[in-house]
Amino acid sequence: MTNEILVLGATGKTGKRVMEKLQKMGIPVRAGSRNGTPPFDWDRSEGWASVVDGIQKVYLTYYPDFMAPGALEKIQGFVNTAKKSGVQQLVFLSGRGEKEAEEAERIVIDSGLCWTIVRSSWFMQNFSEFFFLDNILEGYFVIPKPKAFEPFVDLDDLAEVVVEALTDARHNGKIYELTGPELLSFKDTTRLISEAINRPIVYEEVDMNGYIKILGDYQIPEDIIWLMQYLFTEVLDGRNESITNDIEKVIGRKPVTFAEYVVKANRTGVWDIQH
Repeated sequence: MTNEILVLGATGKTGKRVMEKLQKMGIPVRAGSRNGTPPFDWDRSEGWASVVDGIQKVYLTYYPDFMAPGALEKIQGFVNTAKKSGVQQLVFLSGRGEKEAEEAERIVIDSGLCWTIVRSSWFMQNFSEFFFLDNILEGYFVIPKPKAFEPFVDLDDLAEVVVEALTDARHNGKIYELTGPELLSFKDTTRLISEAINRPIVYEEVDMNGYIKILGDYQIPEDIIWLMQYLFTEVLDGRNESITNDIEKVIGRKPVTFAEYVVKANRTGVWDIQH
């Protein structure tokens, strides 16, 4: 058994950040992705045993969402394979306030392995990496009318929490709910980005059917359309309209504000028109 850590979703929003931080610490990391060696695919369970071979700890993420058909069965199967292979610890990325996510958490908690659950709010980076990026670039941000404010979380903060959980045993058996330091509306976030890039962004709220049609016109994949529909219909109903201090508790500093994230993202040029 080596001290190598497997990071699932290694090319995704959270996985790539966790990989980078572990590598900077000199910790051996194995990329769990379709392009990894060996490759990892949630739809090819026959390859999982080779992916976890020699692995001690796993950062476990599931894509696209726990609501997807067969998600819980796949997570159970992977956990069983990991345990059989000798994996000792799971750090699991979960969704905040999702019933299906909590069912997935139960699989991890009941695994008999050391575990940490990291429940996340909506990612700030959804505005600069995929989901809403095209809206920002086009200056037209349209969403279904949300029912609640959201404590958006910065993914660099989330990755720091995950790395802490992977490298410090005091986080074993803990459930952390990660939020940013403020509750914001999507209108607030749009205004903050608009001010930073010095370009107007039209903000509009539509009904769900109109939103689904717009996503379809953008040729957004069906599984993402379905996920966005679920999140805006089910999760943004007020259940997550609260702030925690778990980020500060784990990494010893205040979480990044949305305004700070906007400055950081704007510096990368991601919102420049030529993109």
